[in-house]
Amino acid sequence: MDDASAGIDGRRVHLRAARTDDIPTLARIRATPEVYAHWRGGEDLVAAVEEDFAEPGTTPYVIEVDGAVVGWIQWQAEEEPDYRHASIDIYLDPAQHGRGIGTDAVRTLARHLFTVHGHHRIEIDPAAHNEAAIRAYTKVGFRPVGITRRSERGPDGTWHDALLMDLLADELDDADPDA
Repeated sequence: MDDASAGIDGRRVHLRAARTDDIPTLARIRATPEVYAHWRGGEDLVAAVEEDFAEPGTTPYVIEVDGAVVGWIQWQAEEEPDYRHASIDIYLDPAQHGRGIGTDAVRTLARHLFTVHGHHRIEIDPAAHNEAAIRAYTKVGFRPVGITRRSERGPDGTWHDALLMDLLADELDDADPDA
């Protein structure tokens, strides 16, 4: 588990360690069509969220706004010294889309990974057609690296492309997203 047991505060969000009592809320969010299209999980989304908790090497947080759980964000690291970097995955309740919440959550976790964990590079890989996610990550400072072709299977069973993006520590855009 991460050393941020007290949580990590952003401008709008509070990231705290995910707990098993968050599972019903997270499963409800995963069931929304907008989230399910990218995170899937089969017919038993409670079991899918439980699997997320058990994923080795992953540090899971919930995203809170005004004390309510509105999403999930996790990170994992490649610790091989010659390839060391972190990666982030996130989903957010569609009711929160368009409010800067996802951008703030990614920015907050990225800052934490750079300053507390000493990472110099972070990756994120949204679906290539997920324009809203790509815009949010670009606001944080992530840059496109390239397309990973047919790298993820969609809920309909077809393969689609992802956009690999990365962010270097000195590229983090810490500006207020409302400015």
